[in-house]
Amino acid sequence: MILFRRFRVLILTVFLVACSVHIVIDLLPRLERRNSSTSSRSPQTPACSCPRGPGEEAPGWAAWPNKHTLRLLQDFSNEPGSNLTSHSREKASTQDQRARPGLEGHERRGGHETAFSRRPTPKGSRLHALFEHPLYKRPLPTLTEEDTLFNVNTDIRFDPKAAENQEWHGQEKDGDYAPTGDLSSDSYPNWLRFHIGINRYELYSRHNPVIDAMLKDLVTQRITSVAMKSGGTQLKLIMTFQNYGQALFKPMKQTREQETPPDFFYFSDFERHNAEIAAYHLDRILDFRRVPPVAGRLVNMTKEIRDVTRDKKLWKTFFISPANNICFYGECSYYCSTEHALCGKPDQIEGSLAAFLPDLALAKRKTWRNPWRRSYHKRKKAEWEVDPDYCEEVKQSPPYDSGTRLLDIMDMTIFDFLMGNMDRHHYETFEKFGNETFIIHLDNGRGFGKHSHDEVSILAPLSQCCRVKKSTHLRLQLLAKEEYTLSALMEESLQRDSLAPILIHPHLEAMDRRLRLVLQVLADCIEKEGYSSVVEDDLASEGMDVATDTRR
Repeated sequence: MILFRRFRVLILTVFLVACSVHIVIDLLPRLERRNSSTSSRSPQTPACSCPRGPGEEAPGWAAWPNKHTLRLLQDFSNEPGSNLTSHSREKASTQDQRARPGLEGHERRGGHETAFSRRPTPKGSRLHALFEHPLYKRPLPTLTEEDTLFNVNTDIRFDPKAAENQEWHGQEKDGDYAPTGDLSSDSYPNWLRFHIGINRYELYSRHNPVIDAMLKDLVTQRITSVAMKSGGTQLKLIMTFQNYGQALFKPMKQTREQETPPDFFYFSDFERHNAEIAAYHLDRILDFRRVPPVAGRLVNMTKEIRDVTRDKKLWKTFFISPANNICFYGECSYYCSTEHALCGKPDQIEGSLAAFLPDLALAKRKTWRNPWRRSYHKRKKAEWEVDPDYCEEVKQSPPYDSGTRLLDIMDMTIFDFLMGNMDRHHYETFEKFGNETFIIHLDNGRGFGKHSHDEVSILAPLSQCCRVKKSTHLRLQLLAKEEYTLSALMEESLQRDSLAPILIHPHLEAMDRRLRLVLQVLADCIEKEGYSSVVEDDLASEGMDVATDTRR
């Protein structure tokens, strides 16, 4: 009995000692951070984010940042990841040589405002002329409450107290938002105004000034919190800004000149940050407006990721490389290791920032399996690859047996073929609008991998079904005309991004070549089945007469 009591006392003592050690370990970083922050205010010790020697740690390396409340009003996507993927790090040793003539290093690295001062003037602009064409001025049907994602008066109310962040009210001294009481929708942050503008027919309107303002926010807003996105096989970061907007950050993994290796399967291809940026601009030129706004940004890995993250798993993966560059690799299913780390020069890294869609709790989205999904297997083929009559089965299955969903799949097919994107396994729609709504074009990072090869199998839905919207067909013919030219329009549009040039010329030329292939497939379908059987007239109800100007 005495031994048993002594044993219990020993166990209790060990437990108390363990608890004390954990408390000390938890408090130590905070004390170090307080000391380091105090010393950093001294004029004798100027702040510097430059790395030290290989054996030294940067100032504040052991300091754990304050916790930032992540606003739960947004989420990028609940899309299921690919079966396999590849995560590779390519050093950005050639990025400085890509700067356009006349663009100083200061503007490229630190001058975010220059991204929007480089916009071409409307006079003499091909892009401006394109958007003045009648095809790009089609009016929407009159919107009802059932056609808008949110009712501003009842569904959306911008209340900082909902985020339970008391720092919000004291930030007006730094020029941040400091709302009090009820606000009109015009006073909302740009990300919220973007959400409010979503409707049954489009993510955003053609000439909505909020979109340009939000693109600017993605580049200039101060990053207050960073966390790894769960799910998927590649590293993605959720970045929260000072105005509580959020975006998905995809870091640079491959230089613009590199092509996907020929021995790579489509499901093990890299995800490219510049592909996400280019996809947004292509989607806008095609007048689909189904890709959330994306902008490129040069991020300071020390100040804007490591020092503001509250994700301990991410924070622990930072290190200094033998070349004195800041690197990190995070956590993911594949290729998140020291050997595949993402390294800056010395702590600057390019990436794409895609604006979040409304949180699923506020606006549910439905995930659909793409009927022309690939097998994601090294040897097996999908049913559509072996059955030439596969489209007939799809046409008899909901939601493709009625409405515009099948035609929207054709739009997505053309969009993917122009980019060379083979990784379209699922797509999403807003649940509120049922089946009578557009497809959201998410996750475009595997586009623009090969400019020297045209993957014609991507066009299988178009060649098997031989269906297309009249508006889409006419716009494709317009973009093939010499006075417009898709490659020239893309080049002009992409110059507005802060990381321009986004695509090298072979990729731009490949889009012109692929556009001609799409038009040839449609011409063959029309010759075989007749114009009225192939081209679905979606312009008749609008009384538009643009065919004589664009039909070949």
